[in-house]
Amino acid sequence: MAEENKNKRTEISELGEFGLIDRLTGDIKTHQASTVKGVGDDAAVIDGGSGYILVTKDLLLENIHFDLTYYPLKHLGYKAITVNLSDIYAMNGTPRQVIVGIGLSNRFPLEAVEELYRGMKLACDKYKVDLVGGDTTSSRQGLMLSVTAIGDVEKEKVVYRGTAEEKELVCVSGDLGAAYAGLLILEREKAEFTANPNMQPDLEGFDYILQRQLKPEARPDIIKMLDELKIMPTAMIDISDGLASEIKHICKQSNLGCTVYEDKIPIDEQTYDTARSFNMDPTMYALNGGEDYELLFTIKQDDYEKIKSINDVSVIGYMTEKNAGINLITKSGPVVEIKAQGWDHMK
Repeated sequence: MAEENKNKRTEISELGEFGLIDRLTGDIKTHQASTVKGVGDDAAVIDGGSGYILVTKDLLLENIHFDLTYYPLKHLGYKAITVNLSDIYAMNGTPRQVIVGIGLSNRFPLEAVEELYRGMKLACDKYKVDLVGGDTTSSRQGLMLSVTAIGDVEKEKVVYRGTAEEKELVCVSGDLGAAYAGLLILEREKAEFTANPNMQPDLEGFDYILQRQLKPEARPDIIKMLDELKIMPTAMIDISDGLASEIKHICKQSNLGCTVYEDKIPIDEQTYDTARSFNMDPTMYALNGGEDYELLFTIKQDDYEKIKSINDVSVIGYMTEKNAGINLITKSGPVVEIKAQGWDHMK
C-alpha cells in the first residue's frame, strides 16, 4: 500500500489553478517581520515603515493567455502592464514601478519587440508608473511576458479579500462579460480566416467589446472616487477570472456566504447582443468570462447613500452567514448556487 501511494500521480488539472496554489503554499511560513501579507491576496503586503509596499506578479504565455493571430503586439504590451496594476488598485493602493521579463523565440525581429515595448510605455505613461528594470531571454515556447508591479498604500487604507462582514453590500465597477464577448468574436473571425485566408474579418459594430479584450484598463478612477466620498471598502478584489470566481474568493477568505441578484449585474448592450448571437446566456459571460479587470468590493450598509451616486458602480448583492451559501437570485425567481467555471489556466 505504501509503495502504491508513493507511485501515485496526481494530475494538476484535477486541482485546477487555485487548488494547486492552495496545495503548494498552504504550509509556507514567513521569516521576515516586515512580511505583513504573503500568498493569498491580489498583492503581497510588506511593511515599508511609514506605509505598506505592495508587490504583485503576472505571467502571460503565448497560446495560453493570448493568440498573436489577432492580438497586436502594441496592445499586448499595454495589457501586460495594466492587468498587473489592477492588482495594486484592488489593494486600495497606488502603483509606482513595474519590472518586465520577456522570453523571445527567434521568429520575433527587433521591430516586433519595439512594438511590444511601445504598448508597455503607453500604459506606463497613462498610469504614471515607471518601468525600472527586468530581464530578457530566449524561448523555445513562443512569447512569454512576466511583469512585476510595485506600489504602496497607507497602512490604515489597505484592503484585503478576507475582511468582509455579514450584511455588507457587494458592489462592482463598470460592466462585466465584455472581454469574453470580444474574445469570442475574435475566435470566430480567426476560424473563418483559417477556413478561407482570402476573407476579411467582420469586426464592424464590436468596437467596445474588442477594446475590452485587447486593451483592458485598470480602475484607479474608482479608487479615487471612493476616497473622495470617504467610502472605505471592507474587502476588495479585481475581476480577472470572472465574477463567480472572485465572489468565491471573498467568501472563502471572509468565511461568509453571499447573495447576488442576477438583474443587478451590469452587462453592456453590446455584450448582451453578442451573447444572444452565440445562443449563450449573457449572465454566464459576466459570471465566468473573466478578464474584465473591474473591481469587486464590499461596503458597509451605511455607505449605500454615498455609493448610489457613482454612475459606474452597481450594488449587486450582500454578504450572508457562511451556511447560507453563495447564491444567485435569477431574474425569473429561482435561487441557484454560484459555481465558478471561469478561466482556470490549469484546466
